[in-house]
Amino acid sequence: MNYKATIYIFSILCFGLLFASCQKEESEFIDETDQDETITTNSTLANLLLRTSQNPGGGDDIIDGNSCTQVKYPVTVIANGQEVVLESEADIALIQAIFDQFPNDTDTLEIVFPITLILKDFTEIEVNSQAELDALADACDGDTAISCVDFVYSISFFVYNTENEQTTTVIINSDVELYLFLFNLDEDEVISIDFPISVILQDGSTVAINNNQELEDLLDNVDCNDDGEEELSEFEENLTTGNWYVTYFFDDFDETGDFSGYEFTFATDNTAQATNGSTTIDGTWNLTTGSTPKLDLFFGANDPFDELDEDWELLEATSEIIRLKHISGGDGSVDYLTFERTPNTGGNNEEVNILIENLTTGSWYITLFQDDGDDETTNYNGYEFTFFIDGSATAVSTDQTVNGFWAVETEEDDVELVFNFNHSGEEDPFKELNDDWMVVEATQLTIRLSDESGSGQNDLLTFEREPNGNGGNDPDPQELRDILQAGTWYVDTFLDDGEDETSVFNGYDFTFSSSQTVTANNGSETVYGIWIVSVVGEALNFEFDMDSPINDADDDEYKVLQFSETSVTFIIRDSEGNIEDTLTFKKN
Repeated sequence: MNYKATIYIFSILCFGLLFASCQKEESEFIDETDQDETITTNSTLANLLLRTSQNPGGGDDIIDGNSCTQVKYPVTVIANGQEVVLESEADIALIQAIFDQFPNDTDTLEIVFPITLILKDFTEIEVNSQAELDALADACDGDTAISCVDFVYSISFFVYNTENEQTTTVIINSDVELYLFLFNLDEDEVISIDFPISVILQDGSTVAINNNQELEDLLDNVDCNDDGEEELSEFEENLTTGNWYVTYFFDDFDETGDFSGYEFTFATDNTAQATNGSTTIDGTWNLTTGSTPKLDLFFGANDPFDELDEDWELLEATSEIIRLKHISGGDGSVDYLTFERTPNTGGNNEEVNILIENLTTGSWYITLFQDDGDDETTNYNGYEFTFFIDGSATAVSTDQTVNGFWAVETEEDDVELVFNFNHSGEEDPFKELNDDWMVVEATQLTIRLSDESGSGQNDLLTFEREPNGNGGNDPDPQELRDILQAGTWYVDTFLDDGEDETSVFNGYDFTFSSSQTVTANNGSETVYGIWIVSVVGEALNFEFDMDSPINDADDDEYKVLQFSETSVTFIIRDSEGNIEDTLTFKKN
């Protein structure tokens, strides 16, 4: 028995010595004095690892206004009056598209609160007002995330506690785990990474990292904002691969049909061609870099290809579609050009063109505005609306002028009219007009619009030629004669086949007499002519005939579009109903 007991005690002593030896080896696995192998809570590498694993908040700054938080989707916003439901960060492009509709307007974004934000440590908070959100933005420390480097998990860390001299192994499987692990690291803990590890860079490539220095160098020098060059390279590859077709071209009107049947190719040597099988147009292209990359196109001076000779801003570019826009340096109007892989066989959208012609000819008045079932038409009494071909608009009353913008868009088979008027806040009625309205009816006398409100009801908006809503029906020729004979007039607008030739009449004051004669005087000469107002069918007809040198507007087929005590607009339509000429007199 004594022998067995001795053997038993000896075995215990040996095991104890062996265990002490293993513990020592474990504690020596991390050399806390070796800065090349270890990471401490306040070290540069620890901070870089935190920034790489934290929740990135910079991709949605257009919504929350700071890079320290991330919006939790879905979230509803109102961009320039248009309600948009964002299901993911990719939908932010919808906001930008709305902001791109008008070149010179003031873009506004309202958030429908409450929303949930995810902080950089992945905790979530509810925000109930813009004031709360602004406070969070003010508190953002600007410690931006390194969002263009992704770790390949899992990663093993050895953790050595200098106080109790214990070593443990922690296996990390996600950014959340890594951030919380590093954030909660104690000052008396030293960690070491079990190299090699792998990271994925912005271009999708995978890189092996073998030690602390390599990892610190990579994270400290990576530029998460340099993806523009890669994207432009991808765009050039898509542009120069295969064939493209113009599926949309808008220059004041829809002119897509001008390029029907033409196949476009762009070569790597910056040459380009457009051919329809019998005619080939040579051109060039060039991609300019900068804060706003642009595609410079040149296809010569012949119509209609000279309309493409611009520096086009890239709105969207994929392997299947290229959407471009150009802001005119002259009148500030916006042209749009879209290339796709399959041709558009529909030609011009005549419905859109007729709407634009009617909208931009003469003045309009709101005769109905119904919001959530409430009739609020009287908010716009006394305002005369004018929509200009460059996309700008005005609403003028006796004591106020409200400026704004408009655009026409197509969504599948629907035509939408988008407004963005300046306003002073929530109580301003012009804020209620800012939306994308579906066109229900559009004639030369009436434009009826509809929009589904947040409550599910249809808001209604109607423009007509007369404030009282009679649309100019039951014309009275004597009323117009009396108006023209009162005072003197000047030509405010003369469009001949769409070309502005108003300057021909600059300086001339017109006097219409009861004998149906008219004189125009510019201070140095008097020009004589005749004028006749009659009823043809159900419309007022105007015959106008002046002597040289101001006989450019002479015609006997003018129809009276609208008239008031201070303004009269005449138009001539072609056989298809399109407006060819416009002549507007305004009272001095």
